[in-house]
Amino acid sequence: MKITIKGQVTIPLAMRERFGLRPGTEVEFIPDKDGLRVKPRKGESNEDAFAAWLAKAAGSASTSLSTDECMKVTRGED
Repeated sequence: MKITIKGQVTIPLAMRERFGLRPGTEVEFIPDKDGLRVKPRKGESNEDAFAAWLAKAAGSASTSLSTDECMKVTRGED
């Protein structure tokens, strides 16, 4: 692997899948006696963050249209 001019490296897909490294995952670099370790930063996961956002957003939409009326608008029906 080469480091780009911006200091970036590509983590192989097999490693990302094995260790749950998804887009947006925060990682930390830890120096140790053999070199440098990369590991996911502890804290809220992407799934937890999404669940929190969804709970906050639930029920926040308001409309005077019924479900049938919303579906007609969505489908482009008159």
